[in-house]
Amino acid sequence: LLAAADGLGSIAIDTTQLNMSVADPTAWATAMNNLGMVPVGLAGQQLVTDSICVPGFDPSLSMMTGIAPINPMIPGMGLVPPPPPTDVPVVKEIIHCKSCTLFPPNPNLPPPSTRERPPGCKTVFVGGLPENATEEIIQEVFEQCGEITAIRKSKKNFCHIRFAEEFMVDKAIYLSGYRMRLGSSTDKKDSGRLHVDFAQARDDFYEWECKQRMLAREERHRRKMEEDRLRPPSPPAIMHYSEHEAALLAEKLKDDSKFSEAITVLLTWIERGEVNRRSANQFYSMVQSANSHVRRLMNEKAAHEQEMEQAKESFKNALTGILTQFEQIVAVFNASTRQKAWDHFSKAQRKNIDIWRKHSEELRNAHSEQLMGIRREEEMEMSDDDSGDNPSKKLRVDDSALAAQAYALKEENDSLRWQLDAYRNEVELLKQEKGQLFRAEESLTKDQQLQFLQQTMQGMQQQLLSIQEELNNKKSELEQAKEEQTHTQAMLKVLQEQLKSAKELADINGHEDSQANEINVLTVALVNQDREKSSEKRSPGLRSEKEALLIGIISTFLHVHPFGANIEYLWSYMQQLDSRISANEIEMLLMRLPRMFKQEFTGVGATLEKRWKFCAFEGIKTV
Repeated sequence: LLAAADGLGSIAIDTTQLNMSVADPTAWATAMNNLGMVPVGLAGQQLVTDSICVPGFDPSLSMMTGIAPINPMIPGMGLVPPPPPTDVPVVKEIIHCKSCTLFPPNPNLPPPSTRERPPGCKTVFVGGLPENATEEIIQEVFEQCGEITAIRKSKKNFCHIRFAEEFMVDKAIYLSGYRMRLGSSTDKKDSGRLHVDFAQARDDFYEWECKQRMLAREERHRRKMEEDRLRPPSPPAIMHYSEHEAALLAEKLKDDSKFSEAITVLLTWIERGEVNRRSANQFYSMVQSANSHVRRLMNEKAAHEQEMEQAKESFKNALTGILTQFEQIVAVFNASTRQKAWDHFSKAQRKNIDIWRKHSEELRNAHSEQLMGIRREEEMEMSDDDSGDNPSKKLRVDDSALAAQAYALKEENDSLRWQLDAYRNEVELLKQEKGQLFRAEESLTKDQQLQFLQQTMQGMQQQLLSIQEELNNKKSELEQAKEEQTHTQAMLKVLQEQLKSAKELADINGHEDSQANEINVLTVALVNQDREKSSEKRSPGLRSEKEALLIGIISTFLHVHPFGANIEYLWSYMQQLDSRISANEIEMLLMRLPRMFKQEFTGVGATLEKRWKFCAFEGIKTV
């Protein structure tokens, strides 16, 4: 095998001279065919796409779901074939790297043994490395399996490699058994058989435990949410008794829609023992309000009974109509079975008609029995009513009715008397509450007046403070304006003195033109600098879209005139676009933007000319 590997290495081309992309499987297979090698992958099978090695894919789910791990594939090289069927042996191919070559093991040998995979394993043990293998070469070979976070190399030809994800370990295990040769050397120190196995690392086990704890927390939270969702709702809390709550409950007892809720609260209060000598009248009035709903409930029951009778009547009428139609259908079938029409039907048609007739007769008999049962019930009710007309029984019923009526009148008299007492007690309580409320209202009105006066005083103080702040701001602005005015006056005086001394020197030396130009340029520069400082403090933003449009047009015009243009020339150009614009308006706009436009004086005496230049690019650099 080593001789064969050496022979293959002697005919192998230098991978550094390849101009194709090694990430393209088609181009790589074409190159191997040109070299006379077997194309990558099994016959009749397509190369595995890079989707298996996409970082978004999470093969670590195999640990949680029990899915078998996926056979690895080296991304970027496209040399590892897809997982073959179980009955086909795995064929490993030669892998060429930049600094080394990996030769596959003998396919007849048993697969290399590995230890049991630790939970959350991201670290592999790599043994059998060449003695001259460096950390860079190891990085180059194994970084094709995925992102490497750490490499710990030993002096005894082995190392530990930690990957970023668990599925990358499967790709590294795939390289176990490969013979690694550095370059084309045949020295023993430049070759070695790789043995890749799972390694147990504390960091991997810690991360796996953290993940398991997180999953357990999520599972507990999910179960708790499910239990909370399936738990029956708790009954509403019953408030404690107070006179205010009792008054609200009395109003709710009178409301039909809130009666069921209010009666529950009343029952809870009575069972708690809230009834005493002071609250007895109030509870009695609430009990009486509850009793007033008896008549309403009886009326509702009577209305429902009437609706039920109407529904019974409508059901009976509908059933009668259905039975009539069944009779007509059965009559049609009986007429069809007579010999006059029966002889003209075929055998299959006769069979169907006979089946339909029997089915219709069964349904008719069932509906007729149901209708007869309804009629028998009505007759029994009518017979009960007739038996009630017996005179002796009628007398007994009249006596019992009179006794019940007398008892009801007695109870009503007692309830009216108790109700009168309750109303008297309520009137007394209302009088006491009214006196307390009157005194409370007087104190409340005084407190409100005091609060209102305090709020007005605070508002006036805030207004005075804001006015004082504005006054201080105005004073500071006035002082700044005065300082600027004095500064400009001093600058003008200095400039005038310099101008006089420069003119005298120019007359003496006879170089009037050149020095005068320099003085004018210096003067204008100083004035422009002072004007920029003042304009930076005072210049407001653009007032309208028209000013922005004018600035754009003027900037373009002055940009194509690098030596500048006077205001008359600029105004004549702008007047062609807008006849209403004035030269003074253009000049004021240019003076407001000293970082975009600057003014220079050229010439001496009668040839003195004032020109404007575009300086926005210089202003950006200075800023």
